[in-house]
Amino acid sequence: MRVGILGASSVARTLGAGFTTHGHQVMLGTRSPETLAEWRAGHPAVAVGSSAEAAAFGDIVVLAVRGSAASAALHNAGAANLAGKPVLDATNPISDTTGPVDGVLSFFTGPNESLMERLQMEFPATHFVKVFNSVGAHLMVNPALPGGPPTMFICGNDASAKGVTTEILTQFGWETLDLGTAVAARAIEPLCMLWCIPGFRENRWGHAFKLLGT
Repeated sequence: MRVGILGASSVARTLGAGFTTHGHQVMLGTRSPETLAEWRAGHPAVAVGSSAEAAAFGDIVVLAVRGSAASAALHNAGAANLAGKPVLDATNPISDTTGPVDGVLSFFTGPNESLMERLQMEFPATHFVKVFNSVGAHLMVNPALPGGPPTMFICGNDASAKGVTTEILTQFGWETLDLGTAVAARAIEPLCMLWCIPGFRENRWGHAFKLLGT
């Protein structure tokens, strides 16, 4: 597939390299392509352009920016370039102004809403799928953990978009659990908080979630 990635973060770079490793064509889109010059020297197969160019390029689009910048990044990409496409939403609504309290992050959303729901309402023609938000970038692609493949929790309103996302997760070495429509992002986004607590409190960042049961 052709994959457009919005962002220049560690998540964007990790996923860009991962998609390329798995045979996909990738373009990263950012307002400041020069910031990726050194990284791209080691990843010559990944193209770099503007957000609009990356969104137009992709059969699917990955949103990999700070949560507070998500809406602006999508507007820069252009609603017309996103319409009808799966947008893999890796963002979390982490506060830019309030730091962790005893290891617990602060969100700028309330308990009965999610960032992805806001974005879905703002861009109704786009098929958002919440994914990759509950683990660190270094484990997103082919995580090698002693307990076997971890579980990635996803949600979204479009079944076809979630099907594409599941195929990608299988390629990337994950089990997938579909938790339903965009409303489930209210539960999935706070998994970021839970994942980060051992990191902030004990500097342990090498874990992922796995659902067990029958």
